[in-house]
Amino acid sequence: MTDTPHRSDLVDPPSGPPEVPLLARPVVVALACLVVLAGLGWLYLGLMVAGMAGAGSVAAMGPGMGLFDLLGGGVPLDGFAKALAEAICSPSFGQQAGVGLAELATLAGMWAAMALAMMLPTAGPMILSYAEIAATAARRGEPTVSPVALIVGYAGVWLAFALVAAALQAGLARLALLDPAMASASPLFSGAVFVGAGVYQFSPLKYACVTRCQRPFPFFLLHWTSRAGGVVRLGMRQGLLCLGCCWAMMLVMFAVGVMNVVWMALLGIVMGAEKIAVTTRFSKAIGVVFLAIGAWMIGDAVMAHWPAARAG
Repeated sequence: MTDTPHRSDLVDPPSGPPEVPLLARPVVVALACLVVLAGLGWLYLGLMVAGMAGAGSVAAMGPGMGLFDLLGGGVPLDGFAKALAEAICSPSFGQQAGVGLAELATLAGMWAAMALAMMLPTAGPMILSYAEIAATAARRGEPTVSPVALIVGYAGVWLAFALVAAALQAGLARLALLDPAMASASPLFSGAVFVGAGVYQFSPLKYACVTRCQRPFPFFLLHWTSRAGGVVRLGMRQGLLCLGCCWAMMLVMFAVGVMNVVWMALLGIVMGAEKIAVTTRFSKAIGVVFLAIGAWMIGDAVMAHWPAARAG
C-alpha cells in the first residue's frame, strides 16, 4: 500500500475543517521560514556591505553600488561586520597569499547567504503550493510532513552550490579576474559571463527546468508522500530544477560584483518573475537582454584598446 495518494481532492478544501493551531498550519510555517531565512541572508549581506562601506566608498563593488555613497556614504561598524569585510576583501585575498580553508569557508558562508537571500524568495510559490496541499490533506485527517522538510532539501542544493561558487570565486581571484572588492577586473570577462548566461536562456535544459519550476502543483500531486525523508527528497528535486533554471543568472554576480546588493536584488526579482511567468517568452527576453549587455561590454572593451593596438 502506498503513501503517495495521487488524488486531485488534495487541492479541494474540505467542508467544515477542524480548527488548527496557527503555528501548526503549513502555510504559516512556510511563510515564517521564508521570511526568517531570507531575512537572515539579507542581514548577513547587509552587515558585510556596511562593514565595507565603513572602510570607504562602496562604488568599487560594482555598477549601481555608488548609490550607497550618494545616500550618505559609509556606515562605520565595529566587530563582526568589520572583521567579516576585512577577511574576504583583503588586498592579498586569492592572489599572492592564496586561499586557505578559513577564507574558503568565509566565501562559502557569503554565497550561502546570497542563496538564502536571492533564491528562497523565488521558491516561495513552490513552497506555498506544497503547504496548501499539505494543509488540505491535514484537514482531511491524512498524515502530512511540515514544509520545513521541503525547505531543508531545497536549501541543501543551494548550499552545495555555494561551496562550488566559493571555490570558483577563489580561482577567479587567483587569476586576477576579480579585484579585492570582489568586482570584475576584466570587461571582457564580464561580457563573456553575460553572453554565456544569455545563451543558456535559450537552451533545452533551461526550458525543461523553468517550465517545471513554473508548475509546482502537478509535481507535488504526482509525487506526494507523507514521509519526512520523501519530502526532503522532493525539496532536493525542486532545488535541482531551480539550480538548472537559475545557476547562470547567479554566476552573473561575477560580472557585476559579487557583493553588489543592487544586482542581487535585481536578479532576485527577475528570477522570481521568471518562475511565475505563464510562458517562456520572459526567459527568452532575459536572454536577449543578457546577450546585448555582454556584446556591449565586449565591444566597448575591444574599442577601448583598438587605437592602442593599431598604434602598436
